[in-house]
Amino acid sequence: MSQGRSQISRVTRSKTVAKNSYNNMSRWYDLIAGTSEWKFVKIGLDLLEAASGEVVLDIGYGTGKSVLTLAHSVGATGQVYGLDLSEGMQGIAGDRLKRAGLSERVDLRVGDAAKLPFEDQHFDAVFTSFTLELFDTPEIPIVLRECHRVLRKNGRLILVSMSRAGDENLAVKMYEWAHVQFPKYVDCRPIYVTESLTETGFQVAESSSFKMWGLPVEVVLGIPV
Repeated sequence: MSQGRSQISRVTRSKTVAKNSYNNMSRWYDLIAGTSEWKFVKIGLDLLEAASGEVVLDIGYGTGKSVLTLAHSVGATGQVYGLDLSEGMQGIAGDRLKRAGLSERVDLRVGDAAKLPFEDQHFDAVFTSFTLELFDTPEIPIVLRECHRVLRKNGRLILVSMSRAGDENLAVKMYEWAHVQFPKYVDCRPIYVTESLTETGFQVAESSSFKMWGLPVEVVLGIPV
C-alpha cells in the first residue's frame, strides 16, 4: 500500500460463506440493493459504450440487469460472458435473459474472478460493478491483473465501486464499523479504486465520483497499458 493511505479493512468471511449468502439473497437482491446501485451501474454502462459485435465480460453480474443491457448493446453479432460466484444469481439472471429472448447472446458462468477461466486478450471490454470491494485486500490486485490479462490491447475496463477517495466521512466510518462487526452480512467496504487500477497496469482515462447514501462511489474507465 502506498505511503499516506489508510489501510483498507480486510474481508474475513470465506468465499463459501459469500456464495451461500448470495444464493440466499438472489431472489430479493434487487429489492435490497438493486435500486440504489443501479443508478451508478447505468452510469458505468453508458461510459463503457459497448458496441455491436464486441465481446464483453461482466464480472459479478448478480441478477443480470447489466448483462441484459450489454446483450442489447453488442447485438446479434456480439457476445457477452458473465462470471459470478453464486448459482442463485446465475439462475435469476438466466431467467431474466430468457424472458428477453437474449439467452443465446450471453454465456453465464459460476466462478471466481481471481482465476478468470478465459484465454489471454479475449475481450474487447470488461465491466464490473460493486464487486471488487467484495474481495479481500490481497486479492484486489490479483483480480485486476486477471482483467488486464483477458483484455485485448485496445480494450477497456469499467470499474464501479465504493471508494475511499476523499475524506472519511461519518457514513464511511459507520459502514466500515458495520463491516468489521458483522462481516457475514456487510461483506464489502470502500476501496482505493483509481490507485488500484494504476498499480495493476491500467491507465485511468476517465473517472467520476458520486455519493450513495453518503458513501463515495467511483466510476472509472481504465485502459490496459
